This record gives sequence, structure tokens and C-alpha cells, in this order.
Amino acid sequence: MKPTDIRIDDVAFEYEDFLYRTPIKFGGVAVDRATIVNVHIHVSTKSGKMAKGFGSMPLGNVWAFPSKKLTCDQTLAAMKILTERVAKITAQHKDYGHPIDLTHALEPAYIQAAAEVERSLSLTDKIPYLCTLVVASPFDAALHDGFGKVHGLNCYHTYGPEFMSHDLGHYLGKEFSGETLERYVRKEPQPRMPLYHLIGALDPLEDKDIAKRIGDGLPETLPEWIRHDGLTHLKIKLNGDNLAWDVDRVVNVDRVAEATQQQRGVKRWCYSLDFNEKCPNVAYLLDFLKQVQERRPDGFARIQYIEQPTARDLKANRQNVMHEASKIRPVVIDESLLDLESILVARAMGYTGAALKACKGQSQTLLLAAAAQKFGMFLCVQDLTCPGASLIHSAGLAAHIPGVAAIESNARQYCPAANKPWEARFPGMFRITDGTMETGLLTGPGLAAC
Repeated sequence: MKPTDIRIDDVAFEYEDFLYRTPIKFGGVAVDRATIVNVHIHVSTKSGKMAKGFGSMPLGNVWAFPSKKLTCDQTLAAMKILTERVAKITAQHKDYGHPIDLTHALEPAYIQAAAEVERSLSLTDKIPYLCTLVVASPFDAALHDGFGKVHGLNCYHTYGPEFMSHDLGHYLGKEFSGETLERYVRKEPQPRMPLYHLIGALDPLEDKDIAKRIGDGLPETLPEWIRHDGLTHLKIKLNGDNLAWDVDRVVNVDRVAEATQQQRGVKRWCYSLDFNEKCPNVAYLLDFLKQVQERRPDGFARIQYIEQPTARDLKANRQNVMHEASKIRPVVIDESLLDLESILVARAMGYTGAALKACKGQSQTLLLAAAAQKFGMFLCVQDLTCPGASLIHSAGLAAHIPGVAAIESNARQYCPAANKPWEARFPGMFRITDGTMETGLLTGPGLAAC
């Protein structure tokens, strides 16, 4: 035990619900609303210092708990009940520790709670481990936030041996023995980082694609967004089960983007491609890349990386190896990234990158970021259409983990109402004009959100 360790004194949470200004498509499902969990945890040290930590995260049930047997309302209801269980379990834990150790100790009870919720609701699909991580993530975030605040430090200053009782070998195995987490984390954030703008499968590219304008003053077509925010990084959502549509979509995005960037005098921009696990196999991906290269060679050259093209259950789909595709561009795991074992399996299957997400927990994400860096993997940070405090949390990870090139920020497009209370406090984070976020703002105590 260290004198800096904290204990959980009290836990509270509440929900916020928001309608999207326009739907976003995840894995073939159109999502038009978000339920956000806001968590408050009171912590104290043995010496009597006290602080309140805050964490926030969208539940994102369509992404975290996909099901062909259960409705979206049923999966969301299950996640809400699990949230209540997680809050109770967390409040009952009275050991002292660093936030990573507290979450590490609590996780088995969270997993058991998920199984109990399955049984109590007689769910026809199991609650995925990823879903449990998402539910637990705002509680974990609140612990890190409270730990930093009780010591008057930004939480990224609290990952060295003066605060942590264990080295990375304790969490990640003997290959990491003697190494400290701070080796893989910047204490100070990068001053500015490029922002990845999402082009959803339902989003209009040009005026002719709009049946009726939203008319709320925000951009609606791709050229409007590029000019409004000064964009240079574009993430393209693809279907993965319609090769002709996917190729046409990238071709048309590149055509529209090129014309707009030429008008702006911008010569360099890039794309990431997200198939949301829908590609049937790697042959589909290779054929897709070949056709894009033939039709838009300059557009093909702008592809920075490819995200989770095939099914998230890697062990059940070992035939979907990515060795050939990864020779062309980095192929990263997202939904598959759950623990160290998933990284090892992914590497054996030819994946060369990892998509880090705050919604999987600050503790888990930092440990897996260390492992991915040690293994020389390509890194990116993506969000779950995170608004407000959850965006600050996500951006903080991107700005403090070496090797991450850009930040994803979708809520400003789909859920801007949830960002409104934060814009005046962090204008450089929520008002984008030159395609970048002012991540140098993220130096306050805890997670720097409040």
C-alpha cells in the first residue's frame, strides 16, 4: 500500500438522453439517440484528503451489445440494469489502491454481475465482455479523475512508481517485468492534434444527396463540413457486404473531397476506412482495395489505415487472417481489442494496429496501449460518438499516448446538443476551425474535464 492510495467512499450516477440531429449507421443499424451515464465517485486517502471524481460515457448499446435476437431497447435496458449493479459493487469496495488496481480488483465482480443480469432478464444473447467494459468505463474514469484531483495532479502524472505499487509485469506478464506505465504515457499532452471527421453511410456527400435539409445552421454536405472545420482527416464508414457500393462510396468521397481541398489550396489529406466487421473475408477487402486503387490512385494513396474489416470474434474466425492486407495498409482491431490475449491473437492473424477507446476504460486502455507500443503496432484513438466530458477523456488518451496521430470526434456532427455546455469552457476542443483540436488545454487536475 502507498500513502497516495485512495478508497471509494460514495458512488452516484445519472443518465442523460439525447436525440441525434441525424442518424448514424453502425453495422447495418441506424442509430438516432444516445444515453449517457455520468458517474460521481467520492474518494479519500488514509491521511484524510478527499475529492470527487467524475466520469461520463455513452452506453452505445448498438455497438457494444449487437444482437439479432434482442431489440435495441432490450439491450439498452440490460446495460442500464448492469450500470446499477456496477455502481453498487463499486460503492461496496473499501480497499485502498491506485485506480488501475481498484478497477483490476473490481472487474471479476462486474463480469459476474453481467452474467446475473443475463439470467434475471432471461436474455437470449449473452452480455458481451465489451459491453461490460463500456458500462464500467465511466466508473473507472471517475476513479482516475478523483485520484488526480485528490493529489492536485493531472492523472497522466500519476502512472509512475511513486503512485503505482506494481510494474507492468503484474498486469501484462513477465515480458513487461520491471517496466513502468509512465514509460508508455506522455505526462504532457500534445498541443494540437488533427481531428478525424466521420462520413457515415447515411451522410450526404453533395447537395443532390439531400432530400430535405436539417436547417440548424451546421454543415450538411461533405464540402460544407470540410470548409467549416478545415478538415484534413476523413473517416469513411462502409457496408462491408456490398462491394460495388463500398468502392463507389470511397471513389465519390475522394472525388468530392479533392475538388473541395483544391479550392482551399490544401494538398495533403487522408482517409481511414471502417467496415464495422461486415466484410465476409479478407478476399473482399483485397478486392476492394484493388478496385479503389484502379479507379482513384491518388485517393488510394490517401488511405491511412483500415479498421476491423471482419468479425470481432477472432478466435471463432481464425481463417480471416490479415497478413496480405496489412502489407498494403495497417489493419487495426477495434471491437476485438479487449485484453492482452486479444492483441496476441490479432498479431498472429496479421493485424498490425490497435484502435484505443476510452469506452473500454482508462485502466484497460492504458495497459493495452503500453502492450501495443511494445509490439510496434500502429495506434489510433476512436470515440463512441462521445460528447462533453467523454470526448475530453477520449482526446486526453489520444494526446498522451505516443504514436497516436489524430482524434475522432463524432458528437459534434450527430449529437451537438450534448456538447453545448462544454463549448465555452474548452473552445479549442469543441469549436474546430483548422481541422485540429487544441489538446494542450488538457492539463487540469484528474482527467481535466472539470
